[in-house]
Amino acid sequence: MSTDWWPTAGLAALRQRAGALARIRGFFDERGVLEVETPVVAADTVTDPMLAAIAIDSPGTEAPCDARYWLQTSPEYPMKRLLAAGSGAIYQIARVFRRADRGSLHNPEFSMLEWYRPGFGYADLIQEVSDLLAVLLAKRPVVVLTYTEVFVQQLGIEPLTASDAELRAVASHKGINAPADLDRDAMLDLLMGTLIAPRLGRDCWCYLTGFPASQASLARLDPQDPRIAERFECFIDGMEIANGFRELTDPQAQRARFEADQAVRRERGETAPPAIDERLLTALEAGLPECSGVALGLDRLLMVAIGATTIDEVMAFPIEHA
Repeated sequence: MSTDWWPTAGLAALRQRAGALARIRGFFDERGVLEVETPVVAADTVTDPMLAAIAIDSPGTEAPCDARYWLQTSPEYPMKRLLAAGSGAIYQIARVFRRADRGSLHNPEFSMLEWYRPGFGYADLIQEVSDLLAVLLAKRPVVVLTYTEVFVQQLGIEPLTASDAELRAVASHKGINAPADLDRDAMLDLLMGTLIAPRLGRDCWCYLTGFPASQASLARLDPQDPRIAERFECFIDGMEIANGFRELTDPQAQRARFEADQAVRRERGETAPPAIDERLLTALEAGLPECSGVALGLDRLLMVAIGATTIDEVMAFPIEHA
């Protein structure tokens, strides 16, 4: 008899998962942050070249039969529309989808905790992430480093000023055969993901700040140094757990970034890059409040909590069993 119907996560892990979700809701309820829900299927999706959304056919008979819809990679866009509509501080526990390599840390469908705090700078949000981690995990010291610091410390190279050739030379020296078509940001991501990130957060909660402006995505640039973004990532046990921004509120600057994303996608040969989300830009024009937001991977956080080595150990049914 086949056993592929059996869940990959044990009952104890599923109970811990349920307990963690309850504690998360309690944490935000105590702080007056409103829980919201937004669509899993939407007409638009991210343009970010580093993310791959999953397209689906029209979900209903009222839409054109050739319409393309998207499983959402994050609830970010609709949550920002709620913020612009006056929601105040909000959070969501969402199911999200990304077309990516399947592996010990990746499943195409996963759980994300995302929240937004009007009036917070991203340093305030780092503190709140740490407060939440203390509710869910055994406490560790908090270490804050810059993106430049870790590249210099671990690879001996300054990432903001190094040439593309120097980045490739470091990769080659470390035994990494980088594809010839990788652009600069993809090269930096390769070095970060393979050589630096696995060493971060081994005995602490490690936050990286000061990412290159080219990786700002939806974050503001640092007014003191426009080469970097007001963005952070949190690493625990070598895994990226959270990605946070001081949010960009300028609709013209955001449109320019979306258009630049589309240009990169066309250069890569994508015949139909995702359309720009005009509803989001209209919301920004109406007025997104000054705020910071963060997306946290719940499955990876649960892996840390129970000492799992694969994401399958904290999910009932990963893709092969779905």
